Amino acid sequence: MLKEERQNVILHEVNLHNKVLTTYLVDRLGVSEDTIRRDLNELAETGRIIKVHGGALSKSFHNSFSPTEVYSQSEKKVIAHKAARLIQNGMFVFTTGGTTILELARALPQQLHATFFTGSLPVAFEYAQHPHIDVILIGDRLLKNSKITVGGAAIEQIRQVKADLCFLGTNAIDLRAGLTDNDLDVVQIKKAMIESSSKVVSLAISEKINTAQRLKVCNINGIDTIITELDPEDELLKPYEAAGLEIL
Repeated sequence: MLKEERQNVILHEVNLHNKVLTTYLVDRLGVSEDTIRRDLNELAETGRIIKVHGGALSKSFHNSFSPTEVYSQSEKKVIAHKAARLIQNGMFVFTTGGTTILELARALPQQLHATFFTGSLPVAFEYAQHPHIDVILIGDRLLKNSKITVGGAAIEQIRQVKADLCFLGTNAIDLRAGLTDNDLDVVQIKKAMIESSSKVVSLAISEKINTAQRLKVCNINGIDTIITELDPEDELLKPYEAAGLEIL
């Protein structure tokens, strides 16, 4: 694979998953760690990604207070409007971070009265613009790159709540691998939210279906509903429906 082709693959993976690890790219592309590091340096120098220790972030994820370029934004808007229809007045709702969750925050009907819990600063800021949403910011150590709080105190706060709904920004989802991610701290937050929620909803653009990362969040039966931008009858989603998941 030529360098330009390899870097295009890296850029796609970073934008798709918001964050990728160097080790994942080594396995994905079958090249040395030094080669990946050089590619990441070049992509960062040209302003296409943000290089961090052990990998890279997408620019839209890092600059999510005012993103200028969001990967698959039109698809994420479709997902957000589907998800918003699940929320009823009086509900307690957990949400993680990420650009799809940001679109959900912007899609909430103005007349909705509900309480939202999140550890994402950009998402909390969006909720704060809503006239009738109560916002509870889950607090602990802040991951500066992704602007999400993680850690034991945040997990303990989550465990004190029994939420009606949990919306998970999804890194990767697969029937066999389940829900997976690439950040151990974020995985622990997602696990706590799943355990403390009556219904768990995975928000995922279709490119993330049948993909896997290295860190397990939960088995596929740990979630109740999958929302993509696709028609629920799309063939890609049939195996998930057959496994008992609700498809929206």
